[in-house]
Amino acid sequence: MASEEASLRALESLMTEFFHNCTTNERKREIEELLNNFAQQIGAWRFCLYFLSSTRNDYVMMYSLTVFENLINKMWLGVPSQDKMEIRSCLPKLLLAHHKTLPYFIRNKLCKVIVDIGRQDWPMFYHDFFTNILQLIQSPVTTPLGLIMLKTTSEELACPREDLSVARKEELRKLLLDQVQTVLGLLTGILESIWDKHSVTAATPPPSPTSGESGDLLSSLLQSPSAAKLLNQPIPILDTESEYICSLALECLAHLFSWIPLSTSITPSLLTTIFHFARFGCDTRVRKMSSVNGSSQNSVLGQERGRLGVLAMSCINELMSKNCVPMEFEEYLLRMFQQTFYLLQKITKENNAHTVKSRLEELDERVLCWGRQAESYIEKFTDFLRLFVSVHLRRIESYSQFPVVEFLALLFKYTFHQPTHEGYFSCLDIWTLFLDYLTSKIKSRLADKEAVLNRYEDALVLLLTEVLNRIQFRYNQAQLEELDDETLDDDQQTEWQRYLRQSLEVVAKVMELLPTHAFSTLFPVLQDNLEVYLGLQQFVVTSGTALEMKIPYVSRTGHRLNITAENDCRRLHCSLRDLSSLLQAVGRLAEYFIGDVFAARFNDALTVVERLVKVTLYGSQIKLYNIETAVPSVLKPDLIDVHAQSLAALQAYAHWLAQFYSEVHRQNPEQFISLVSTALEAITPLISSKVQEKLLLSACHLLVSLATTVRPVFLISIPAVQKVFNRITDTSAQRLPDKAQVLVCRALSNVLLLPWPNLPESEQQWAVRSTNHASLISALTREYRQLKSNAILPQRKVQLEDTKVIIHQTLSVLEDIVESISGESTKSRQICYQSLQESVQVSLALFPAFIHQSDVTDEMLSFFLTLFQGLRVQMGVPFTEQIIQTFLNMFTREQLAESILHEGSTGCRVVEKFLKILQVVVQEPGQVFKPFLPSVISLCMEQVYPIIAERSSPDVKAELFELLFRVLHHNWRYFFKSSVLASVQRGVAEEQMENEAQFSAIMQAFGQSFLQPDIHLFKQNLFYLETLNTKQKLYHKKIFRTTMLFQFVNVLLQVLVHKSHDLLQEEIGIATYNMASVDFDGFYSAFLPEFLASCDGVDSNQKNVLGRNFKMDRDLPSFTQNVHRLVNDLRYYRLCNDSLPPGTVKL
Repeated sequence: MASEEASLRALESLMTEFFHNCTTNERKREIEELLNNFAQQIGAWRFCLYFLSSTRNDYVMMYSLTVFENLINKMWLGVPSQDKMEIRSCLPKLLLAHHKTLPYFIRNKLCKVIVDIGRQDWPMFYHDFFTNILQLIQSPVTTPLGLIMLKTTSEELACPREDLSVARKEELRKLLLDQVQTVLGLLTGILESIWDKHSVTAATPPPSPTSGESGDLLSSLLQSPSAAKLLNQPIPILDTESEYICSLALECLAHLFSWIPLSTSITPSLLTTIFHFARFGCDTRVRKMSSVNGSSQNSVLGQERGRLGVLAMSCINELMSKNCVPMEFEEYLLRMFQQTFYLLQKITKENNAHTVKSRLEELDERVLCWGRQAESYIEKFTDFLRLFVSVHLRRIESYSQFPVVEFLALLFKYTFHQPTHEGYFSCLDIWTLFLDYLTSKIKSRLADKEAVLNRYEDALVLLLTEVLNRIQFRYNQAQLEELDDETLDDDQQTEWQRYLRQSLEVVAKVMELLPTHAFSTLFPVLQDNLEVYLGLQQFVVTSGTALEMKIPYVSRTGHRLNITAENDCRRLHCSLRDLSSLLQAVGRLAEYFIGDVFAARFNDALTVVERLVKVTLYGSQIKLYNIETAVPSVLKPDLIDVHAQSLAALQAYAHWLAQFYSEVHRQNPEQFISLVSTALEAITPLISSKVQEKLLLSACHLLVSLATTVRPVFLISIPAVQKVFNRITDTSAQRLPDKAQVLVCRALSNVLLLPWPNLPESEQQWAVRSTNHASLISALTREYRQLKSNAILPQRKVQLEDTKVIIHQTLSVLEDIVESISGESTKSRQICYQSLQESVQVSLALFPAFIHQSDVTDEMLSFFLTLFQGLRVQMGVPFTEQIIQTFLNMFTREQLAESILHEGSTGCRVVEKFLKILQVVVQEPGQVFKPFLPSVISLCMEQVYPIIAERSSPDVKAELFELLFRVLHHNWRYFFKSSVLASVQRGVAEEQMENEAQFSAIMQAFGQSFLQPDIHLFKQNLFYLETLNTKQKLYHKKIFRTTMLFQFVNVLLQVLVHKSHDLLQEEIGIATYNMASVDFDGFYSAFLPEFLASCDGVDSNQKNVLGRNFKMDRDLPSFTQNVHRLVNDLRYYRLCNDSLPPGTVKL
């Protein structure tokens, strides 16, 4: 090597060149290779030591430290002990000498390198590692440096990466736990001394008129006056150095709390000190120091103080997140809550200078915490409240000295003064958690239900009223107008929809607890907005002039809404938006009027349903959805939305209508008949291709619910329904959009197919209904059935597209009809199949003609899959056999290859649906379809599997393996014939094996799938094997035990060692145990030694250690722990051996 000085200059020049923006990628690669080669040389660290002490170039320092990091983490075993001693001595000296002048990122990296040495060598070879850190912390000059070292040690040693053996990881944790008490004592001392030192000099502000806190919550929250007094001390003003030390100490505490158990080491004085610092975050006065003389220095100080508050709350939240609380720690916990709620009260306190909201806005400013993303005090505080309610409320509520109701009052204030939507959503989540807790508590303690509810009633009613106000433009227009109602998020909802949905969930949960109060709060508000809507009729005028008729928004009816003043239009817009939200709220509450409470809440529900029926009819009669308005881009969508929401809300009451029908059908059903008939009058005019799709679909869904859920016997005789029948079966009428057509056809089919409730079989009129259903289906499939005659003829392109449209339109309707009755009575399914029979035969005849049109085949197979799932009994055995045989003949190996390899996702979908149909077939009990098993297995293993086995794409694989699993699971006796007589004679059931070659091929395919990267397939197939073992004792079968068992165990262990499917560690561990437990003796005596012998990258001594450490435990937890230990240590040994210099002699 060249001289150190020359090497340093060369390295500086290389580094400058590397990071220069003119350097080409090619040259960068050359420099990188050069630097890597230099780092690999034995003794390169000596040069790096010189570089670190002699350069000011950041790039060079960073590179030198990376060389050390690589040496320590990957090559340390092979470094001579003399060199190690020198490195352990030199690096800390270097840090001590230069820590004040080094850039912070270089200093932190150097600390990390020294801690890495400690991770390897402490305490055996580096006995003063931790003592040095404690000394650094105790010396005022080096306190910050000591704290950085301490935090890095906590991060790197408490939860080390996998480059250590399990024994070393356990040793390090134990060593650290022994130091916890000392460390916490030191940190407490630092924070207390800084606080006390600055408190003495802090000027006490004169008492303000609003500062008298004796009559408020403080006395009930804090039992001891001394604690209250302590927390009321003025916040000290810290200098920059103290500020920095406190933030480092709090960061150390937050990390320590993330892994140390709750114990008495965490003393009351430490907790009180942390709470003192938490006050920095909620005292806006401290933040405002910056405005006294406007200097940027003070502004930064304000930021720092905010940061201390955020860090202190992080410490509190780390403690809060632990669910396992020892008895002796519960009292500390109570004290923590009392102190935190003192802070909450401080945050939400109103005074002359501040509204609560403006204070929260200030506290929501994000502050940068060292090395982390910016966080705000409010976010941290909300996290605390969530943890309190979700983890500790049930523990704390029983303490008489903890005032839960007062806490809810503070949470209420905090929620409804949130400065951002996200903050408000987070608080609603907390209320949802609280309401869930309350609901489950009441269900488990029904005896004192009233007492519990009375305690919280006022808070809940207040919450309900405020949440309802927040979704109304009347009260909250400015905020609601900020919400985006166009962009969809990952859950396919807009910001406005999310806001409304979360709010309505809270309303619904309150309704469940306090139904009467909730209804009496909501209904009058709905009523007010309904009056406005129903009153619009008086403003509708007929437009007459030719000029008006040219306006694009004028409807054919020529109706116009005569409200033109801007202010009136804005008020109408707000009222309509609110009505739409309130209709959704009323719909969301429908479930709380049915079941056991139907009679008790009947009158309220009847009032709602009558209003809804009236509103829907009103909207349809005066055609508000088709009316000309002064602001068409705003008011027209509003009117359509209200109409659609009124139909959707009425649909939500379908179950209530069904229960109403069953209660009154014998005595006086007039009221019920009137409700249903009127609803249908509202629906019928909307079933038209001229109506906007949103409204049309709402009407169709309501029609489906009336036909499917309510099922009144008189539905078919209502003129409005007959009108819809005529509309749908009239070929000259314009077809509805696809979705609407499918829904209306489903409704009409269900009217005829579903049994009427409350009537005996003899009064169901099946004969008439069957004839009518046949006519309906015949009309719907007329064009489709005509395709059969010319299916074999070659078609021109235009003609082919027309044919495809007919196939798509007809099959989507038929598939939906079958799906909707698949769970119904046998009679309904019989009638359905009779009506469909001809169309099914046409489909089968058309199938071969379209085998190369994957989009058509896809739809046909979807239809057949639905038929098999819903009507296979009705189709009968001969026809089902004919269908399966047709498919098996059509899907030749060439056709499968074409579909999977050349037709993209549609082709794969076709094959997947075909396999799904076979899944239904092989699950069928009895002997009917058993003759197909050999050809199904042959198709899977000889035709499909070879095509997809080597493809990395997951397409088709999941369906194929599900089919193989179903073949085994539902046809076990096809492979294993168990003979009762044989088992009695032998005393042990040794089953006869049949079709052994097919069974072995299937198992081989499962084994191969575990070698592929697709984690979903791996998880699915592991689950299938485990299920077969649970249900059929797969692992115990002789063929599996003797020829496959340890092959599977070997594959699973290799997967763990390679970390390719780390998310499934637990599942793989359990499956390995279940397989090994079949033959533990064989596992320990034969398999494990063989497995270790075959492991490369480890020497014989290491293999012996691995074998010895694998204890011969036979229980699941110990066994899986041993497996994970083996895997970890095997990886660790390989890492160590890779890092040894070439030619190293290992003894």
